[in-house]
Amino acid sequence: MTSIELHRRALDRATEVVTAVREEDLARPTPCAGWDLEALLAHMTGQNVGFATAVIDAEPGLVDFAPLPHGGWPASAEALTAALAAAPEDRAVLLAEIHPNRRFPLRAVVGMHLLDTVVHTWDVTTALGDGERPDDELVAAVLEQARLVPAGPARTAPGAAFAPALPAADLDPWAEALALLGRLA
Repeated sequence: MTSIELHRRALDRATEVVTAVREEDLARPTPCAGWDLEALLAHMTGQNVGFATAVIDAEPGLVDFAPLPHGGWPASAEALTAALAAAPEDRAVLLAEIHPNRRFPLRAVVGMHLLDTVVHTWDVTTALGDGERPDDELVAAVLEQARLVPAGPARTAPGAAFAPALPAADLDPWAEALALLGRLA
């Protein structure tokens, strides 16, 4: 399965989870420090739009990654899927939110967003009391990406999506991926 197909599968599962959230659930806390479910869903929706814009537009700005109402999730997921499917494999993508002028290969961009989608889907299900584990193929892809997330100030800044890594020795792959991103399974 290609990384874009795997990413699509992750987005499809996220869509099932996000669209099932009820209004009364939005104030629930999430594993993302300082974010309730409403803030997390707004972040996720904005990331979809930001990544889609970045894949299509040579010069996206920070505003393209801004949180958006989660009611726009289905359209944002479809826009991102369409952008990735139409992008040439050699596309270099500017992710202004990550670095103001560094371009990343499309494959790396897909991996970054896959990690974000799968982990934040787990965050949502955890906030709802489930904390489901992704299938082994998604776990392997997320673990590979989690090992690439750099340590540093971006992980300790207010509102950071990923906290500093926790000890990850002798853990199963999903627990290791979560620990590398500062979460406990």
